Amino acid sequence: MRKSKPKKRVILPDPKFNDVLVTRFVNDLMVDGKKTTAYNVFYDAMQMVADKKKDEEVSPLEIWKKALENITPQVEVKSRRVGGANFQVPMEIRPERKVAISIKNMIIFSRKRAGRSMSEKLAAEILAAYNDEGGAFKKKEEIHRMAEANRAFAHFRF
Repeated sequence: MRKSKPKKRVILPDPKFNDVLVTRFVNDLMVDGKKTTAYNVFYDAMQMVADKKKDEEVSPLEIWKKALENITPQVEVKSRRVGGANFQVPMEIRPERKVAISIKNMIIFSRKRAGRSMSEKLAAEILAAYNDEGGAFKKKEEIHRMAEANRAFAHFRF
């Protein structure tokens, strides 16, 4: 769009937890427009998390939110061309993009996991991220390492 910014779409909260973040996650988890299937996968994964962490007093939704928080990167590197050379410039990430990146990484790495069903893989990735391990957490650490290594080029920020 040339002049105006597109207006933000209102996302309705999910039926079970009444949370907008859950709906965003399910929308990214959804394949071929099958939202009910995506909800079932997410709710089954939350049930598995609840079964595995029943001795703790935190709810599965809180575990999931803490896991998302653990895999959310604070900075990222962007390529910037300065004087014929490309530099990886570390930049802070907007809050909406932080959430989008963490959701995307959790879904990507849970799809790569070994397991029977998607809900099992997702539950395993949630628990791994909650314990500061797993593929999504390693990805965040790698992004932070890249930004730290290229901190000398931070003055090229645009």
